[in-house]
Amino acid sequence: MMLKAIIFDLDGVITDTAHLHFLAWQRVAVQIGIHIDEEFNAGLKGISRMDSLARILRHGGKEKAYSQAECVQLAQTKNTLYVESLKGLTRDSLLPGIAQVLADIREANVRIGLASVSLNAPAILKALEIDRAFDFCADASRIQHSKPHPEIFLAACAGLDVTPEQAIGIEDAQAGVAAINAARMLSVGIGDDLFDAGLRLSSTDELTWHCLTDFWHAARGPNRHQ
Repeated sequence: MMLKAIIFDLDGVITDTAHLHFLAWQRVAVQIGIHIDEEFNAGLKGISRMDSLARILRHGGKEKAYSQAECVQLAQTKNTLYVESLKGLTRDSLLPGIAQVLADIREANVRIGLASVSLNAPAILKALEIDRAFDFCADASRIQHSKPHPEIFLAACAGLDVTPEQAIGIEDAQAGVAAINAARMLSVGIGDDLFDAGLRLSSTDELTWHCLTDFWHAARGPNRHQ
């Protein structure tokens, strides 16, 4: 079986906007009398905007305090704050090693996809000046189920015209790794605590085309990549 696609998560893998998400959610939470810290925010990694809000409301004991319309407005407020903060992103905001591994994957004629639940993903890729590096980006607005459900990775595979068994997924969150595994793809986790990942790396510095192909050969058998 040939390796035909590498599918990336965005935040924490390509760039790190987790702190920007935290600051925006924190401001919204303060407005409604809920305290959240960065430790709580870590549990929101890979979770959609509305699901993140639901977790915050539950955390503050206000799960039933707001109507659906009010929840949508709170989520929109958070997004406005977050989008404003994205204006500071440049190519220099790429995490270490990402520009090189994207170039090496492209040179190897392997397809590159994005599986991010962020509705702002296209704008972020453009700000980072890597939007043309991707062959397909799954449309988060069409995704019905958040990670750890595999839907977004399956959508990325379909958009790239590959089967999940022909692809590697790269994530930095436990929910994302679980989604990759549920999709029956090979999983790479960026983070020492992602024990369910098929390959666990400490940082994106270690994410190279060489390590990806070694991982593929070990998992799918030697001399399978052509």
